[in-house]
Amino acid sequence: MRILRNGDSAVLAEFDSLDDVLAHFRALDANRIHGVVDLVPAARTLLVRFDTRTTHADTVRRWLVETQPMRTDTAPGTEVVIGVRYDGPDLEEVGERTGLGVSGVIAAHTGRAWTVAFGGFAPGFAYLTGGDSRLQVPRRDSPRTSVPAGAVGLAGEFSGIYPRSSPGGWQLIGTTEQVLWQPDRTPPALLHPGAAVRFESY
Repeated sequence: MRILRNGDSAVLAEFDSLDDVLAHFRALDANRIHGVVDLVPAARTLLVRFDTRTTHADTVRRWLVETQPMRTDTAPGTEVVIGVRYDGPDLEEVGERTGLGVSGVIAAHTGRAWTVAFGGFAPGFAYLTGGDSRLQVPRRDSPRTSVPAGAVGLAGEFSGIYPRSSPGGWQLIGTTEQVLWQPDRTPPALLHPGAAVRFESY
């Protein structure tokens, strides 16, 4: 772990892998010290924001170093179930690329819980990891100029859901009616880092 200052009220911890980020995020989130305002995981980093009126960067740094990572295959917290209509335009191609066929892709995508690794790209978009490794496919060679809200996709080790219409290059395998981002909801995002997500076919 490499720890860097990030302004007056944050530190940035750098890790070698996403698994390391998630292991440290779980442990830190479960044992927050007074003054920590937010934990923001990403693919290789974890940003810790703190209130300078109640804690100090050196305290946060010690907390990061001394907290033992929590490695587990089960995502903590409540499981979010998302119904999916597997009708995506790339479903057949993904079935061919993986050798699973359409029914095999659906079975693999719904067969185990995914973990919200981090958010990004657009408000409400969550990068989900921990799914069946056979579903790893590359992004499209030519991104679409418009992907509809609710589109469920795959890219590399991740699955994700487009919260609103936007350009995108993920392989689209289905559609959900679940609302990922709702400004008047508390909190606005449905999916939060560390949560478990299970897809169900309908």
